[in-house]
Amino acid sequence: MSDSPVQYRRVLLKLSGEALMGELDYGIEPSVIQRIAAEIATARQTGVEIAIVVGGGNIFRGAGLARAGMDRVTGDYMGMLATVMNALAIQDALESLEVYARVMSALQIHDVCEDYIRRRAVRHLEKGRVVILAAGTGNPFFTTDTAASLRAIEIGADVLLKATKVDGVYDDDPLTNSGAKRFDRVSYDQVLADKLSVMDATAIVMCRDNDLPLRVFNLTRGDALVRAMSGADVGTLVSG
Repeated sequence: MSDSPVQYRRVLLKLSGEALMGELDYGIEPSVIQRIAAEIATARQTGVEIAIVVGGGNIFRGAGLARAGMDRVTGDYMGMLATVMNALAIQDALESLEVYARVMSALQIHDVCEDYIRRRAVRHLEKGRVVILAAGTGNPFFTTDTAASLRAIEIGADVLLKATKVDGVYDDDPLTNSGAKRFDRVSYDQVLADKLSVMDATAIVMCRDNDLPLRVFNLTRGDALVRAMSGADVGTLVSG
């Protein structure tokens, strides 16, 4: 496949909470979130409609504390609240660049954001606003990866973009195995069969069953986000 951009109409970007930490051990690195916002703003200028699902692992990870003894449901709800904090930070960074943005939460928090309603989210997108979807699915035991797949399907996104710290999908961990092979393209079924580290199995199955392409790319590389949103062949494409 060539590197010629194929313009998407609508994309859903999955950002992990860890992506916002930069070199910090916890929280949000201002320079990182400002850079991400600037790239989103640049991509928005091309006409692509952008929705974002953000995780909360930079603040709180429910599954981790559940393993340490906390009630899993309580931990997951705390994690959902962490995603709302990240979503508000992204909204603020975008609006400082004069990009209209709306935070929509799967949990009702009327004083700080809107409830997630699919038709309203689509209407925001059609009006050129960036929609930041927080609180996962609103249910415990579901990851924000699964929330990203679900929301992408609901809003009719052309592609799900997963921003990570590696430049695609490998057959082994490239951080521990220098000989790990990177895939340019890989099928949903191979991801599931080989247990490749992409997204959790529920998210992959949802993408497969709804024929939603998934592109995994390195967020830290200059202009990779803009190029991915414009349809360029960056990272790894997961499809049927």
